[in-house]
Amino acid sequence: MRPDTPSPADHTTEAERLLRTAAQYPEDQEPLLLQAAAHLELAGDRARAGTLYDQLLTSTAPAPENPPLVKALKAANLWEYGHEAEARAIIDGIRAAAPRTPEPWDVIAEALEQHDDLQASHDCYTTALTLLVDPSEDAIPYPTQSLLAGRHRVRRMLGKAHDNWDALADRTHTSTQSSGITLDELHDPKRLWALGSDNPAELKAEIARLRAELGSYRTALSRPFPVALLLWPAADLAELLATYPGLQPEYPSHETHLTRLESSLRELAATGTPNLGIVTGSIPSYEAFAASERTTPDSVPLLAEYATTLAARGKATSWPPAKSAECWCGSGDTYRDCHGVPDLG
Repeated sequence: MRPDTPSPADHTTEAERLLRTAAQYPEDQEPLLLQAAAHLELAGDRARAGTLYDQLLTSTAPAPENPPLVKALKAANLWEYGHEAEARAIIDGIRAAAPRTPEPWDVIAEALEQHDDLQASHDCYTTALTLLVDPSEDAIPYPTQSLLAGRHRVRRMLGKAHDNWDALADRTHTSTQSSGITLDELHDPKRLWALGSDNPAELKAEIARLRAELGSYRTALSRPFPVALLLWPAADLAELLATYPGLQPEYPSHETHLTRLESSLRELAATGTPNLGIVTGSIPSYEAFAASERTTPDSVPLLAEYATTLAARGKATSWPPAKSAECWCGSGDTYRDCHGVPDLG
């Protein structure tokens, strides 16, 4: 084992830490328990991971926010330790329910792919994209990009010709943008042949492709939760400023707050920052966080720390939304009509 590779014991230790945090913050138990279950799977303790998925699915206080994702993770985990029939039954139920978030589709499609049911995997990816993505949109939300890349990979293994979804996957994939290496190259089923080649040019090209892939994985691992900015609803912001007037320079008005938030997100996107999101603040949560940090709520640097902590607990909403979706600001209008212009390009 490489020195920088976490051992099973490391994963178990991290899972225990997350379980203690979930007990301390029961309102955030879903994302924390899901992270703990992932570490238990990596530690090889799949049965215990399964108990956490069951705990979430049977919880009523609070009920899970994303039951399809929990079910999908449970199914993938079950399949890995021999419960194929149960896993397939859960997957069939998720497909019939047609969830409107990308994460459960990604999990079940990848599980089917890993167990060589490529056509079913392809069908899952295609159904998800048809439900969730408008290909005419100029910006594809970060979680949905994985669906595009996964479908592209499976189609290459099935020997299918390029279609419009594949073209969109190529345009949005980070390795294509940063290194010029396309998904067609990364997902070429014949790549394994190059590893046994005596041709230096072929080996050099394969090394470049592997570096591009590794760069994408490192980017994903370095962003386990979104880079999130803090949103205050109008009533909460008014109460915040009335209680802590020292924050007034940060928030001249609620309208200015919304405009600055969208502008900051666009600037981050323009610099190539992936996985952006928005977290919504509340006064009790913010005051509790300030107390835990042993500082006062009128501390300006605390605002960013609070946003990061909420994102780490799984409270972030992905940005940008589809332009036909409701805007993040809570206006009730679509993103296109509210904050979705001008185009992101």
